[in-house]
Amino acid sequence: MPEQAIEEFRIGQEPYYLAVGGEVDLFAAAHSARLPVILKGPTGCGKTRFVEHMAWRLERPLITVACHEDLSATDLVGRFLLEGEDTVWHDGPLTAAVRNGAICYLDEVVEARKDTVVIIHPLTDHRRRLPIEKRGTILDAPSDFMLVVSYNPGYQSILKDLKQSTRQRFVAIDFDYPPPELEAEIVAREGGVDEGIARDLVLIGQKIRNLRGHGLEEGVSTRLLIYAAQMIALGIPPTTAADVAMCSPITDDRELQRSIREIVTTVI
Repeated sequence: MPEQAIEEFRIGQEPYYLAVGGEVDLFAAAHSARLPVILKGPTGCGKTRFVEHMAWRLERPLITVACHEDLSATDLVGRFLLEGEDTVWHDGPLTAAVRNGAICYLDEVVEARKDTVVIIHPLTDHRRRLPIEKRGTILDAPSDFMLVVSYNPGYQSILKDLKQSTRQRFVAIDFDYPPPELEAEIVAREGGVDEGIARDLVLIGQKIRNLRGHGLEEGVSTRLLIYAAQMIALGIPPTTAADVAMCSPITDDRELQRSIREIVTTVI
């Protein structure tokens, strides 16, 4: 990837991120020690924003890959493509990150095929190298390269979980929803509402999260609380905003939706 192209992956402005614990120092230390990192936590709790913030803080380009079940090793590493009468090699996102000393972020890595995940193993130990079999070459990672993956333990299963041979190659940082006072600050800042509305939305979120294990697979995320706040800031009635941003997205069960709506009307 040309230098001009990799510059497109640099983050120009500081992404807003409110630290909850020592995750900033832990990530920075892992980068200095050239260690790969796995971020574990529920959907919408701030993992991706955190990586963006750290890429900005460390002044490294960030190449993000949204993993899915059809993601192949070729998709990550690269392939030869016909261009006119020539066959030209095109780096995949992982190769581009290694070549340019970027941070490569594999989001929801458990969604990728297991034979695809194996390709990252040589990058996650003392070798720090990427074999490019189709070219018959090996690419050594520079000191600034960092591999970061994330997944949601709440959705792990026998079929979708990281193998121990992969897990034990990473240092892990656990994420969860922020404490109420910090979550309210985040919702107010990102949602453009006053602190009173933000606190009400966070209280609703807490009560909905208490329904986990009672028919609800996962509670409402901080992201959805921000969506509700943004709609309120644009003049949508709070109960309507809560319904379309929190109630309907997280469940199709009529009884659960009714319970959530009761929570909303009780708080607001």
